[in-house]
Amino acid sequence: MTSWNFADVWETVAATLPDAPAQIHGDERSTWAEFERRADALAAWLLAEGVEEGETFAQYLYSAPPYLEAVFAAFKLGLPPINTNYRYGPAELAYLWDNADVGTVVFHGEFTDTIASMLDRVPGVRRWIWVDDGHGPCPEWATDHADIVGAVAVEPDAPPPTPTRPPWGRSPDQLYLVYTGGTTGLPKGVMWRQDDLFAVLNQAAAVRHPADGGLEGVAASLMKPGPTHLTAAPLMHGTGAFSSFMALSSGGCVVTLVGRRFDVVEVLDTIEREQVKSVAIVGDAFAKPLLAALDAEPGRWDISSLRVMTSSGVMWSAPVKQGLLRHAPKLLCVDTLGSSEAVGMALSVTSAEGERGGGSSGGTASFSLGENTKVITDDGREVLPGSGDVGMVAIRGRVPLGYYKDPEKSKATFREIQGSRWSIPGDYATVEADGSLKLLGRGSVCINTGGEKVYPEEVEEAVKGHPDVVDAVCVGVPDERFGEAVVALVELRPGAELDEGAVIATVKQQLASYKAPKRVHPLGSLARAANGKADYKALKQLASDLS
Repeated sequence: MTSWNFADVWETVAATLPDAPAQIHGDERSTWAEFERRADALAAWLLAEGVEEGETFAQYLYSAPPYLEAVFAAFKLGLPPINTNYRYGPAELAYLWDNADVGTVVFHGEFTDTIASMLDRVPGVRRWIWVDDGHGPCPEWATDHADIVGAVAVEPDAPPPTPTRPPWGRSPDQLYLVYTGGTTGLPKGVMWRQDDLFAVLNQAAAVRHPADGGLEGVAASLMKPGPTHLTAAPLMHGTGAFSSFMALSSGGCVVTLVGRRFDVVEVLDTIEREQVKSVAIVGDAFAKPLLAALDAEPGRWDISSLRVMTSSGVMWSAPVKQGLLRHAPKLLCVDTLGSSEAVGMALSVTSAEGERGGGSSGGTASFSLGENTKVITDDGREVLPGSGDVGMVAIRGRVPLGYYKDPEKSKATFREIQGSRWSIPGDYATVEADGSLKLLGRGSVCINTGGEKVYPEEVEEAVKGHPDVVDAVCVGVPDERFGEAVVALVELRPGAELDEGAVIATVKQQLASYKAPKRVHPLGSLARAANGKADYKALKQLASDLS
């Protein structure tokens, strides 16, 4: 059985397919040979600057080629990469980089002033690498990224140089850390062994490397360049990073968007121009605007190259999938239930021929359970099909080690049950009579109204069934009679006016009356994060103020 390390695999890809494309960002293009050598130059510089085993390497970057180059360099040295949310303020950044033991930060020039204001709060960071994005000049306390990797050249037919390796060596036990905020609380660093993460992602990759073939098996698997993959989701989030790792390990090319805000025109233009084969999105937050653009201008974009659209972590409604299939009949809509703590818990695949993995009920939030996935009650019992019981989705097998430097939270999420270790991030679900999983929502945002539990995602989907509602978030606000009352915050289609009674009636047509919102408030924007997730804590406070 092969023990995996991402750097070893990607170096093998570069040696096997040196002239194949590895990254595309607007007009910027790099081959696998160039990608590998730029990452290697950065790794060599870090060693020369005295980087030590145990440090971590933070990427404070928008999605662009330097991001994956930095991750590759970190893997080469066995330094855990640290994703950094570029929406964070100074206090959040200081907490993250201190908690993660960050020794080096690579950052886009736009963030120079933010970092300068907090340098004294992160004394553990000893190296700053500035990436030019038009917000210059490079500050005196940082090193210009271009001075490190910009002079790397690949001579035609030149043999690849010997890759940089640290004196402490490489290991399948070296970590990839995914910092995630979840729905509440400070960011937590999910600790993935590289061997475990690679094996999990390899199961669904475009090119699946044999588990017992070693690096020779990797080279033999790469008979031609892999698919071109567009990550519409940011690389700083698990969906964007994991899907890109899969593409790179398959010898493919990762395409990133030049715009720093989600732009449906840029996405569709890029799919057409680069003949993209797969794209990673984040549920309806991305899919609904894409469908609206395609419906508004049918025939403008040729997206016939697209074969797979993948989403994870946020609701992707069945009507939107069907709408996309009208424009791309060969498309597979792959809806995965997972999180940074639990990859591949459940799956639903929708195509023009129908749905696979959604059970007989089909529809939104319906999935087939993975081989190592069960729904488990709070007292450790397995939820049986058709029982009507509610439990939390749990996965065993290759799961993270826990949360970095947080044994208490690790103990709560990663549990020993009947001799097996399970990752249980907190997603509540039932199991239908046919064995399919019906997702209810995250327990941390569950609403308790009159003693009844209401899961916001279920109500949000019903609210969005009203034709004037583009997006919705449901929260619980204090209520003297019921303890909490369900309140909906909605974005309306342009030009629409709120008919509160009609929205509430739409929900009651689909769900029990106690689940319907008592009030509906229109907002100009729900201000979802770049990963499509809503800030339930802030929106709950806003709803309380409005109600």
